[in-house]
Amino acid sequence: MSLEAGASNLFPGLLPGFSDPVLDSQRVFRQILQAMTHPGRKISLTVDLQAPKPLQQASAAICLALLDFETPLWTDAMESSEAVHWLRFHCGCPWTSSPSAATFALISSGNALPSLEHFSIGNDEYPEKSATLIIQVKGFASGKQWNLRGPGIESIGRLLVQGLSDDFWPFWQMNHSLFPLGVDVFLTSGRDVVALPRTTEIGEIGE
Repeated sequence: MSLEAGASNLFPGLLPGFSDPVLDSQRVFRQILQAMTHPGRKISLTVDLQAPKPLQQASAAICLALLDFETPLWTDAMESSEAVHWLRFHCGCPWTSSPSAATFALISSGNALPSLEHFSIGNDEYPEKSATLIIQVKGFASGKQWNLRGPGIESIGRLLVQGLSDDFWPFWQMNHSLFPLGVDVFLTSGRDVVALPRTTEIGEIGE
């Protein structure tokens, strides 16, 4: 019995993951790395993937590429049993009800952003032992505009984000001030992803 057939028996109607788990994971990983290298740049993930609601395609692809049995996941999308079953089956990641224990956090809407204090920011000896947040937004063509400075950004970068709470501004100010501690963030919409590593300085411009 194939893996996908076993999934169908356990969870009827469960959507498939990557069509080619190895090649698709490698390709998405390279594109995620490109996004991290160029903060604020919109990268469209080249993957054919149908994600269960409320997951965006990019969010689902990032989870498939980066999560495994050693990366505890916290998400506010617990009410969606389809998404929960999909993530558990295809990623094999441990589930945690505590944001502070999560290596990855999936936040279903940028309009409902938890406080930074809920997540692990690493420690002085191991700053890399911090959480990575995947925050779903509505898009990158309109909305609030931010200027970006930091490694990987020539001069000043510009980023438009629709569907991101005003709470993100003080959230990121605090996060950046903690460097080298702090969280890293992926903003996702559809197949698009924008990376905001903790090294990035963000300034508010307006609408």
